[in-house]
Amino acid sequence: MPPKRRSSRPRRILFFDHTAKLGGGELSLLSMVTRLDRRRFEPVVVLAAEGPLVELFRAGGINAQVLPMSSKLCDIRKDSLGPSSLLKVRVLAEGLACAIRLASLIRSREAELVHTNSLKADIIGGLAARIAGRPLVWHVRDRIAEDYLPRPIANVFRALCRVWPDYVVVNSRATLRSLQSADHRPTKGSSSDNNAHYRMRVVHDGTKLPEIDHTDSPSTEPLIGLVGRITPWKGQDVFLRAAAKVLKSFPNARFQIIGAPLFSEQDYENELKIIARRLGIENRVDFTGFRSDVSAVISRLDVLVHASTVGEPFGQVVIEGMAAAKPVVATGGGGVLEIVQDGITGLLVPMKDHDSMADAIAWLLTHPQKARLMGANGRQRVSDKFTIERTVCAMQDVFDTMLQPPWPPPTIELSNN
Repeated sequence: MPPKRRSSRPRRILFFDHTAKLGGGELSLLSMVTRLDRRRFEPVVVLAAEGPLVELFRAGGINAQVLPMSSKLCDIRKDSLGPSSLLKVRVLAEGLACAIRLASLIRSREAELVHTNSLKADIIGGLAARIAGRPLVWHVRDRIAEDYLPRPIANVFRALCRVWPDYVVVNSRATLRSLQSADHRPTKGSSSDNNAHYRMRVVHDGTKLPEIDHTDSPSTEPLIGLVGRITPWKGQDVFLRAAAKVLKSFPNARFQIIGAPLFSEQDYENELKIIARRLGIENRVDFTGFRSDVSAVISRLDVLVHASTVGEPFGQVVIEGMAAAKPVVATGGGGVLEIVQDGITGLLVPMKDHDSMADAIAWLLTHPQKARLMGANGRQRVSDKFTIERTVCAMQDVFDTMLQPPWPPPTIELSNN
């Protein structure tokens, strides 16, 4: 049964994520949830593991707790998913047990709505919401495509997306397209198939506009940086090869790889350091490791580079660089195409093409006035389209819609026999 409406009190929403590591989706969730209007919504955050995100939520005044999930479930990587990994009896049993415990928590906390924030959270949290009899919002932050997930998993997730959640929020039109097959193109605000309770909406992630220091003098040692988790598809190896070419014309330039491996990807970081040595540029490249002060790091850059080798679901770092009025060089694919206006707010280059990337970086360094203009244009675009305030407003509209009675979601009854 749905919880009783608590008259005149904020509506309680339970947010569930499978990890407490500081990935892009988790930081986006933190930014959104901590800015909700507490007069209207009372957030309760449940994470399936201990980690720095727990304390960040609590520091923001959010009720956050850990509901431990098996490491076998937490550590399954997207690129390793497949029938053999998902159909193991033990994995399925552990997933069901976690969903049952989460459903009990949903009921005990009298949550009126469940929001899930990752692919694993969508499945486990989705099952829990159905067991608890609560409306369900999936927040899909990954492109459900064969260059990002194994084909069978992508197909299953697309099918589930049409029948399981009551509302689907996606972080870009690129992510939305990846959820839609050729014969399934819902129009805005429509139910898309014969499920009258099925809704989808694009809500771009947002960022805040930092203060700009206009007193900086021109740099004699230009600094070019790539920010993000260290993983092969983020293209740090392409960035290093581009750096080697740029250094032939700009020997005083410095390059930074800002970030750390998250999910057993230490071998790739070691490989990157070997590449830098082989290219003879190790003295001009800094591996900063994880930085919690990303905005401060970006503020010191002359050029921000995005080098992903597959289409990015959105491009949070790109909007953060543009918000700081930095000219951007980005690979043209996925959600980045919705952010960067080529030649106006930055330069788009083909994926995996280090020569084109190097040429774009060198062009910006050669034309500092045009680079500053691109930075200013980028900041204005973020102000117009990608502020965190716009994100929060859109998400609150979604929550209001879902909390309007009546809502008759499907439920799952578990037998005691």
